[in-house]
Amino acid sequence: MKISVVGGGYVGLVTGTCFAELGHDVTLVEIDPEKVRAINNGKPPIFENGLENLLKQNFGKRIHASTGYESVTSAEIVFISVGTPPKPNGSANLSYIEAASISIGNALKANPAYCVVVVKSTVPPGTTEKIVWPAILKASGKTEKDIGFAMNPEFLREGRAVEDFLHPDRIVIGSSNSRAGERVAEVYRKVRAPIIRTGITAAEMIKYTSNAFLATKISFSNEIGNICKNLGIDVYEVMKGVGFDPRIGPLFLNAGAGFGGSCFPKDVSALVSLAKETGEKPVLLESVLKINEQQPHRMITLLKKRVGSLKGKRIAVLGLAFKDNTDDIRDSRAIPVIQDLIQEGALVIAYDPLAVPNVQKILPGIEYGSSAAEALHGADACLVMTEWPEFSRLDAEFEQMKTPVIIEGRKILSRNGAEGICW
Repeated sequence: MKISVVGGGYVGLVTGTCFAELGHDVTLVEIDPEKVRAINNGKPPIFENGLENLLKQNFGKRIHASTGYESVTSAEIVFISVGTPPKPNGSANLSYIEAASISIGNALKANPAYCVVVVKSTVPPGTTEKIVWPAILKASGKTEKDIGFAMNPEFLREGRAVEDFLHPDRIVIGSSNSRAGERVAEVYRKVRAPIIRTGITAAEMIKYTSNAFLATKISFSNEIGNICKNLGIDVYEVMKGVGFDPRIGPLFLNAGAGFGGSCFPKDVSALVSLAKETGEKPVLLESVLKINEQQPHRMITLLKKRVGSLKGKRIAVLGLAFKDNTDDIRDSRAIPVIQDLIQEGALVIAYDPLAVPNVQKILPGIEYGSSAAEALHGADACLVMTEWPEFSRLDAEFEQMKTPVIIEGRKILSRNGAEGICW
């Protein structure tokens, strides 16, 4: 099937590359010429486990990138995967969605065949029907007989996105009619997973609800962890027992420094904003965000209890990405921790296997180690902020510290003597 994917960012690139792997003819539409050049050379401009291998296998054959919308004129299906960043008030910025819709509509004027436009970006319920749908029909001059509309949310975990795309736990398709829905389902014909068919707005809400619920589990676990810390209880023992309840499950119960990334903070904030627009006061969701905002600062409180004043102290920070297996630092919990350390007058040396170049752009004034061992050498204390597997294998490296004060924001170390943020 001929597919155009508008937006060559994280979701768009993973989506387009995986569709090519499934045998489709894919064109990525991306306005950044440097990204287009990299993709057409088989080099993804982002790090995602397994993505580079898939792109190398398919670029020049079943996938290529372009800065123009020419591919839309012959596409059978078009996926919109542009960003929906938060506005200052927390609501979703839909300007990129609207601009992409108008450009797609203009290109569809020259497409003689029936085409389905699918929103894959995470958008507030009602966006497809109120913004995308009318913008495309107006720009194209066509009717709903010529163009179908659908919403197909992504459920990709950064660091594991390729696996999640090719082996999903479900595929959600919200469509304007059965014909449009069937075409979207056909794209996934080679993927074995339950297909859930809904209306368009319900599909949009499924994505927001999924992320909000998972974020809630994390903040709930962190609040329980904070209570357990005060009582001298290991919250991981508690949550292990709780997670065996099939009504709860074991996932996303790992207490720590909080959640970050491109989805949870943004999507929960957008849902809070949307709820307020409808006249609701989302007390639970607002609390989820408040707990998450406060949680990383507890690392500094614990550190000061252990070492006193931080002025002039050399503090190693291990982990800068918001999670392992990615270089993404969006809403990483390490960032506010480092900012607190700087404000307290500490000398920070940070290390991450992938994310150092990205953090250097926003925090150029701190020192960066080329390895965990280098960061730990001579340090007065160490804060572990990301669950990189290599950190769990550290042992003798900690002997190079000036004082053995180790505080974990993620429970991954096997070394005795490390203290957890909430265990």
